[in-house]
Amino acid sequence: MPSFESLTLNVEDHIATVRLNRPEKLNAMNLAMWHDIRSAFQYIDETPDIRVAILEGEGKGFTAGIDLQMMMGVGAQVRDDCDGRTRENLRRVILDLQDTLTSLERCRKPVLAAVHGACVGGGIDLICCADMRYCSSDAWFTIKEIDIGMVADVGTLQRLPRLIGEGITRELAYTARKVDAAEAKDIRLVNRVFESPEALRAGVREIAATIAAKSPLSIRGAKEMITYARDHSIADGLNYVATWNAAMLMSADLQAAMMAAMSKSAPQFKD
Repeated sequence: MPSFESLTLNVEDHIATVRLNRPEKLNAMNLAMWHDIRSAFQYIDETPDIRVAILEGEGKGFTAGIDLQMMMGVGAQVRDDCDGRTRENLRRVILDLQDTLTSLERCRKPVLAAVHGACVGGGIDLICCADMRYCSSDAWFTIKEIDIGMVADVGTLQRLPRLIGEGITRELAYTARKVDAAEAKDIRLVNRVFESPEALRAGVREIAATIAAKSPLSIRGAKEMITYARDHSIADGLNYVATWNAAMLMSADLQAAMMAAMSKSAPQFKD
């Protein structure tokens, strides 16, 4: 397992728990955290024993978003005597930050985001990459970038409209107003609201355990199909799933599931 500077990763019963771990900074996303997120989800993707992942935050809240000290240091990081090269460098930095979060989508295993307390700015970018989102009743969300004079550029404006619709995304992006847990459920940003952070962690782990007990190959295929369908036509999606199942359907998982159903027992699947 790789070592991490700004998060922790634990694996138990086929479930990986990734926890943002800068509680003294409300888990503000410094450069190390962006890179740690990518490393963690690459590891989860590549580790057969892991079947599902939970993403959560240590301390009082999920995350305060991008670390402002990191923002202030970007100018020096990209500076070049040539103005064109400076701007090219900045573009490459932005693309790399986008890629760190896209690692959640690239990961073949489902990712469940469990949000308590604040989820600000870059935190919205992050959870939009998860397969599902859950929160506790004290959670609140805001697309904060407009208040610091910038356009959110790491995925929120591209992914969030697919989750909650264009109109409400525009409102939140233009105003930076806070969305509480109840509204987050109403607009379908989260699947479910739990009473407390403790209930959130227990409830999300129960959902993760249910997923971990299913056919790993089929779960990976379902994630691939849903993500693909989001960005393609129905015809394209149908063609892709036909090709996928032509390759993957006749698997040991199918046989194990059918035998378990006939014997009324719990199926056991290869990782």
